[in-house]
Amino acid sequence: MTYNEQLQHIWHEYEKEHGYLPARPRDAVVWGAQRGMIEVPAPDPFDKLADDMSRALREEYATDRLGRRYRKNHAVRVTKGGVQHTFWAILGHAPRDHMQKAFIQRRQQIVGDCVQLATDVEVYNDQNPDQPPLPMLLDFRDDVEERRFWDGKRAA
Repeated sequence: MTYNEQLQHIWHEYEKEHGYLPARPRDAVVWGAQRGMIEVPAPDPFDKLADDMSRALREEYATDRLGRRYRKNHAVRVTKGGVQHTFWAILGHAPRDHMQKAFIQRRQQIVGDCVQLATDVEVYNDQNPDQPPLPMLLDFRDDVEERRFWDGKRAA
């Protein structure tokens, strides 16, 4: 069983024992560790620091001369020798190639999320034929313009 499959197994067993109610993953892994279903890993302090730094970089924003708030740091994921690495760079200093890859990867993440969301909604609707189907529109043009409008109102 792969590590992900092991975690999924623990989640499903935890859910079954607790009546399939919404739950926190932390509660499930504590439950699984207490039952010997998974070994608690020894933390690598540098992995923790690197994860914290990635989170901090992802959350750093700046404002340009026109008042537009933008994400300052951008990541590109690269797989070398079967290991995934993430390289960060600062917008405005990063090579064009890095920024192009970062934007393409972020767009692919959004598309992947939309495909999965549409599938999940379709399956839910199929599994609940006695209820009105939940709609899922994936044209975000109006949502983007509305958010920009209201964000601009808040900034003013």
